[in-house]
Amino acid sequence: MVSHKVDKSLGLRCDQEILLSSKRLKNLYPQRIRRINFRDQTQARTLVFLTNNFVLPAETIAALYKARWEIELFFKWVKQNLRVKTFYGTSPNAVKTQIWIAMVVYLVLAILKERYKLEPSLSKLLHFLEINLFEQKALISIFQVNSRHIRPAEDNQLNLFEF
Repeated sequence: MVSHKVDKSLGLRCDQEILLSSKRLKNLYPQRIRRINFRDQTQARTLVFLTNNFVLPAETIAALYKARWEIELFFKWVKQNLRVKTFYGTSPNAVKTQIWIAMVVYLVLAILKERYKLEPSLSKLLHFLEINLFEQKALISIFQVNSRHIRPAEDNQLNLFEF
């Protein structure tokens, strides 16, 4: 095992070159690998990254893994909240378009929920929308469970940014 110096102020704890020790793992990957130990202060956890990249600095590898994890979390959020179960197209443009459409639907529902003080959850509102997708009626009437609960805001203009 060979250890390299790390900048602990960046959250790095160790940067080592190691060989896998178990017989099964040695057979699967007999070359040396790099083990980077990183302390994420925001999440209060320690992460260990294994890589065969010996060229990039340890802080770059930790940042790449962290960015990759953020992408994984984003897609998990998309699946849970935007109900994108499968993609109809697989090109980068098709995937981006489908995600944008799902996000716009989610935001429109969130705005309607806030503006009209709707009680059902966003998932229930989405369900109401799915059921009435091809109905020709006002959008707000789809969500009207009880008209007493719907109170439009005083002004017509939504604020994008609060100052």
